[in-house]
Amino acid sequence: MTDLERILARDHSEPHAFLGAHPHNGGAVVRAYRPGAEKVVVHVSGGDRVELEQAHPDGVFEGSVEGATVPFAYELQVDYPGGDSFPIQDPYRFAPSIGELDLHLVGEGRHEDLWEKLGAHVREMDGVAGVAFAVWAPAARSVSVVGDFNGWDGRLNPMRSLGPSGVWELFVPGVGDGHRYKYEIRTQEGAVQLRADPVAFATEMPPETASVVHHTAYEWNDDAWLEERKSKPPYEGPMSVYEVHLGSWRRDPSDPDRLLSYGELAPQLAEYVTDLGFTHVELMPVMGHPFPGSWGYQVTSYYAPTPRYGTPDDFRAFVDTMHQHGIGVLLDWVPAHFPRDEFALARFDGTALYEHEDPRQGAHPDWGTLVFNYGRNEVKNFLLANALFWSKEYHCDGLRVDAVASMLYLDYSRKEGEWVPNVHGGRENLDAVAFLKEMNEVIHAREPGVSSVAEESTAWPGVSKPVYVGGLGFGFKWNMGWMHDTLAYFQNDPVHRRYHHHSLTFSLVYAFTENFVLPLSHDEVVHGKGSLLQKMPGDKWQKLANLRALYGFMWAHPGKKLLFQGCEFAQEQEWQFHQSLDWHHLDDPGHKGVQSLVRDLNGVLRDTPALYERDFDPEGFWWLEPNDADNNVFAFARTSTSGEVVVCVMNLAPVPREGYRLGLPAAGEWREALNTDAEVYGGSNVGNGGGIHTEEIPWHNQPQSATLSIPPLGVLYLKPT
Repeated sequence: MTDLERILARDHSEPHAFLGAHPHNGGAVVRAYRPGAEKVVVHVSGGDRVELEQAHPDGVFEGSVEGATVPFAYELQVDYPGGDSFPIQDPYRFAPSIGELDLHLVGEGRHEDLWEKLGAHVREMDGVAGVAFAVWAPAARSVSVVGDFNGWDGRLNPMRSLGPSGVWELFVPGVGDGHRYKYEIRTQEGAVQLRADPVAFATEMPPETASVVHHTAYEWNDDAWLEERKSKPPYEGPMSVYEVHLGSWRRDPSDPDRLLSYGELAPQLAEYVTDLGFTHVELMPVMGHPFPGSWGYQVTSYYAPTPRYGTPDDFRAFVDTMHQHGIGVLLDWVPAHFPRDEFALARFDGTALYEHEDPRQGAHPDWGTLVFNYGRNEVKNFLLANALFWSKEYHCDGLRVDAVASMLYLDYSRKEGEWVPNVHGGRENLDAVAFLKEMNEVIHAREPGVSSVAEESTAWPGVSKPVYVGGLGFGFKWNMGWMHDTLAYFQNDPVHRRYHHHSLTFSLVYAFTENFVLPLSHDEVVHGKGSLLQKMPGDKWQKLANLRALYGFMWAHPGKKLLFQGCEFAQEQEWQFHQSLDWHHLDDPGHKGVQSLVRDLNGVLRDTPALYERDFDPEGFWWLEPNDADNNVFAFARTSTSGEVVVCVMNLAPVPREGYRLGLPAAGEWREALNTDAEVYGGSNVGNGGGIHTEEIPWHNQPQSATLSIPPLGVLYLKPT
C-alpha cells in the first residue's frame, strides 16, 4: 500500500512522512489532505504563492515550491465549494513536540512529570500558537485527534507514531483553551473508537465525555503555606480532618437540586472548618467521573477535576482559599481500579493497555471495574505522575489512597481458581507493592510535607513504615480495627457493655505499630448502616450522650482524627450523596451541643501537645484503669515530649459514678479541661466543679489519687494546674 493509499485509508502511522513539505528536485514538494476542498494554495512566508494540484479526488493536493529549503514557514489557503475559504497553518510542517529523552523516560516508567508531555498543551511552535497533543496508544494502527476545531473528522488531523514509545503526537495550530477533543483510534482489527484523553486537564460536563483543552492562568497566593509545609512533618502536629463530599455538604438553599460551585463552596467551607478547628479537609474524589452515584470512586479522568463545580482554575482557587485560612487539603485518590466506560481507559487502544488481559488479574469482582496493570512501566508511570500532579499543579497537601488492600492481595474478594498466584506461589501482588513503595518514596522526596494515607483494612505489616526498613512508605494508615471495635462497643446497650469491655482497650495493643488515623468516615454512614447517631442505643438524650462520649474517646485516643461531614452535629439520617446535609438540626440544642463539643475537642487538641506529639510513641500512653468492666469505666494518661500530662476518664454507663477513686501521676490540683456531659453540650452537667485535688493515697499504680464524679455516658479530660 502506498503512502497516498494509507493516508486515504486513515491507516498511516507517520503522516508527516507524506504530508507537509519535503525536499524535491532542489526545492520542496508540499502535500495537503483536505477532504472536500476544491483548491489549496501554499503561501510561503515572505515569498511565493503556489497553487497545489489535486493529486487524488478524495482531497489530496500536491505542488512544488521551487528553491525552497525544508523546513520553511508557509500557510495554506483552502477553498471549498460555495465560496468558503480558510487560511490554516499546516500541522505537518512542525517538528515533534516531545524529545527523545522524554520518550525514553516514558518507556522506562520514570517520567515523573508525565503530564507535562502527554495530554493537550497550549504552546507556540515556530511562532505559531496551537496545541500539542500527545497520547500513549502503542497497539493502535493509527490515531487522529478530533474535536470541535475540525468537525470531529478523523481524516483531517492524523497523528504520528513516535516509534517504540507507543506515543502518538501532533501539533495543531489554531487550537486553544476551551476546545473540546477526543482521540480517534483505529485498532489492529480495524475497528474505530473514540477515546477521551487519559491525561486531559479538563473535561466536558457529564454526561458528555469529551476532553477539553485547558491552559491555566491562575496566580497562586499560598507561598507562605507551601514554605511552612516543607518544614513541618505532618505526623508531628495536631491533625483533625473533616471529610467532605462537595456535592452534598451544602447545596443552594433556594434550589436544593443545584450544586454549589467551587467558588461558592470555598469561603463557606473554609469559614466553617476554621470555626470548628479542623486542621484539614479531605475531599472525596474530585477527579473526573461521569457517574455521580460512585461518589467519585469510579474515575475516568485522573488529571482533571470534575467540572460539576467549575473549571480547573476554580478548583485551584478553592485549594488556595483553604490554605489562606490555614486549612490543609487532602484528596481521595483511586489507583486501585477504574470503570469500564467505553470512552475512557478500558481497552484504550483495542488491547488491555491499562488493565491486565486476564480477568483473574484485570477485573475487580466487587465493583465491576478493571484493575491497573502495575507491572507495566507506562501504567505505573501514569499513576506515579498522577500522584505528584495533584500536589504540584493543585498544591494539595496529601492523598488518601483508596482500597489499598484490594491492591496488595491477588486473591482480594476472589474465590479459589479466580486469581493467579505470584511468581513465588503467594497471594501478594508484588507489582502493586513495588508501585506503592515507589510512589511513596517519590512523593516524600519531591514534595516534603505532603502526606500519603492508606485506607488498608488488613494486618499488612509496615504500611506506614519507611521503605528502607521494609515498609510500604505511607505517612499514615487508617485504623480500621479501632473503628470497627469502637462502633461495635458503642452500639451495645450499656447493660451489656461489661461483656464487651475490652473491645475498647484492644486497640492499644497495636496502636503504635503504625502511624494511625482514627476514621469515622462516609463508609460508616451509608448502605443502610444508619448515621452515627442512629447506631447509638437508648432514647434521644442517651444517643446524643453516647455520641459525645464516642468523640471524647476518639480525640483522646492516640492517632490523628477524621470525621465525616454531618457527624459533627449528629446528623440523624444516613448520608445521601444527592442532597444537602440536614443543617436544620443545628436549630436543636442537642445537635448544636454536639457541634460545640467537636469545636472544643479540636481546640483542646490544638492546645495540648500531650494529645498529639506522641501519637505514635508507646511511651506517651499508659492505662490507669483498663479493667473496670462492671462500672463501664476506663481511664488512661497521655504525655507530651516535655512531660505535660492529660488524663482521660470515661464512664460509659447511663448513671453517674460518684466518689470514684482514680490514681493520678502528679500531686495537686487537676482541672477539668473538658467534660462531654457539660450543659453547654446538652449534657446533665455532672462533674467536679471544674477540678479536683489529689491525696497521698496510691491508686492505680500511681503515687496520688482523688475521688471524683464521673458523669453518665461522659468523658472527662483532666490536666494538672
